[in-house]
Amino acid sequence: MPNVLDIKRRIRSVINTRQITKAMKMVSAAKLRRAQERAMSARPYAQMMTNVLKSLVSRAEIYDPVTGQPHHPLLIKREEKNVLVIVVTGDKGLAGAFNTNINKAATRFLETKTGKNVDIECVGRKGRDFLRRRFPAATVQTAQLEQLLVHALDEPDGTTLPAEPKNRIAPVEVIGEHVGVLAKVEYARVHALANSIMDRYIHLEIDSVYVVFNEFKSVIAQRLVVDQILPIEQIGEDVVRMAEEASAEERLRRAEAAKTAGIPLQEPADASESTFGTKKVDYIYEQPPDQLFRALLPKYVTNQIYRAMLESVAAEHAARMTAMDSATNNASDMIERLTLVMNRARQAKITKEIIEIVSGAAAQ
Repeated sequence: MPNVLDIKRRIRSVINTRQITKAMKMVSAAKLRRAQERAMSARPYAQMMTNVLKSLVSRAEIYDPVTGQPHHPLLIKREEKNVLVIVVTGDKGLAGAFNTNINKAATRFLETKTGKNVDIECVGRKGRDFLRRRFPAATVQTAQLEQLLVHALDEPDGTTLPAEPKNRIAPVEVIGEHVGVLAKVEYARVHALANSIMDRYIHLEIDSVYVVFNEFKSVIAQRLVVDQILPIEQIGEDVVRMAEEASAEERLRRAEAAKTAGIPLQEPADASESTFGTKKVDYIYEQPPDQLFRALLPKYVTNQIYRAMLESVAAEHAARMTAMDSATNNASDMIERLTLVMNRARQAKITKEIIEIVSGAAAQ
């Protein structure tokens, strides 16, 4: 039987650990509220833009009447030979299986692209570390990529210079690292990244773009998805190439953690923006519809990547809150078990001492 003093030390250690996990849970809950507000506040703008583009599709000449090919290069579909995958993970751990599940989903998706050239853009430290251990870095240096992003920020029209073509050293290469971006998601940085990707697509360097992230609708409504960003097949419709739903047990754990932290399980939906621009009315635009469509389509692609990052941040905080809630509950259960063991050890010690006293008295 272990010593009572050792058990007391272990109980104090577990109590201190429980205080830390409980504090981390409350911090994650506070960050989740802010991240959820940012993700929700960005949705009306995205929905409005989507509805305006849908309205312009019926008024603008999107496709060539002779060849049937789209006028805008972001709508052109090509044979998929060169693929770009954006993997959005977290920068920190202690979030349960959040980062591991995204890395596994990205690996499974990459297996479906066997025989094709795949470039990977890593957003987040955990995904960067995981993918760099498995795939080599591209010959395009990080300094050149940063120079392209700085150029995108400096250009008033948001255009970027294409990177110089380099010889590939492997079918799958890591071409970009974006660590620390998710600490505070800034639209300017996402805009620069999106412009560099669209520039590569327009210059025929890549044939399709996918983003792997954790989609966040609410605390309990989350799933791992692989969305196709380019080419744009249908405006306003997410082209999901792969999706993994959370288990019922996981959703129950999220609901319990959110309830104890005071986080609402469902966000009220605003249906007003979903009907804007969809009525069969002949709107009068200041610019020609074709010009508006060409100007708004790149913003639509940028917003898709921006949404993926915002929702991934919210999902990460939700996962960390759930993990810390489970750790706190496990610590409480361990304290109860150790307290029971300590009481038994103390009782056994007292019983042994009583037996020794009785035995000594009987011997006299």
